Amino acid sequence: MPEMRFQIEPLDASFGAKITGIALADLDQAEFDALYQVWLDRALLIFPDQHLSNEAQVAFAKRFGALEFDLAPISNVRKDGSVRRDDDKDDVVKILKGNMGWHHDSTYMPVQAKGAVFTAHTVPSQGGETGWADMTAAYEALTPEMQTRIADLSAHHSLYYSQQKMGFKSKEDGSYSGYGFHDDAPPLRPLVKVHPETGRRSLLIGRHAYGIPGLNEQESETLLDELNAFACQPPRIYHHHWQVGDAVLWDNRCLMHQATPWPMHEPRVMYHARIAGDERTEFAAPA
Repeated sequence: MPEMRFQIEPLDASFGAKITGIALADLDQAEFDALYQVWLDRALLIFPDQHLSNEAQVAFAKRFGALEFDLAPISNVRKDGSVRRDDDKDDVVKILKGNMGWHHDSTYMPVQAKGAVFTAHTVPSQGGETGWADMTAAYEALTPEMQTRIADLSAHHSLYYSQQKMGFKSKEDGSYSGYGFHDDAPPLRPLVKVHPETGRRSLLIGRHAYGIPGLNEQESETLLDELNAFACQPPRIYHHHWQVGDAVLWDNRCLMHQATPWPMHEPRVMYHARIAGDERTEFAAPA
């Protein structure tokens, strides 16, 4: 195990840790190697008071592998500085609200993401937390009967499906588009995922999952709803109250996450660098 020159404070949950005594923009290789092992063990790492520039955030994320995309704002603020209206017309607001459902990133794409680095630039006066859920602990807490029942089952994943289920339907003129909206058939992913680096089993479910082959529509929805409700319960969840300058790193292969509501007339500006999954382990073809 590489030498650790930083402090680790486990969260009050089955996973996660707060990391202090470290500067993410200036990690030497020994510190990074140690941090990577802690990340594999804890899955969610919170770094207070980092104040990373966009360039430093991207550089840090790239140390974990190729990026699915370099940097994307997760924000209700337009480029001109105005705050988007919270109505039924703004497509960006629809995505922000959709993200309030528990999900893994990019399960609706051919290659599921490995992880992400998230930073807080502007936070609202209340609300706007981000939650994570431990899908490894959730799987391990299932009864042996349920583990056997789902062992060979899979589900399709689609952003079209998940947005429409939450009432955010595509516009007829096709302007409701963006990353994750595409014409490819939805990938089929197993309900039980084996982590490619730790070898531990976890649930792969969330709001994008639907249509389990071999079950009718109602049976599939009932089972997925049951698994989601069971999984996202204490001590398997943690919600982070953001402070400006915070940075967070999470393992998308074994955690789900969600945004939480805030007064949407107030600005909330976060930046997301998404780490690409390994095609050898995260690829899922449509079925």
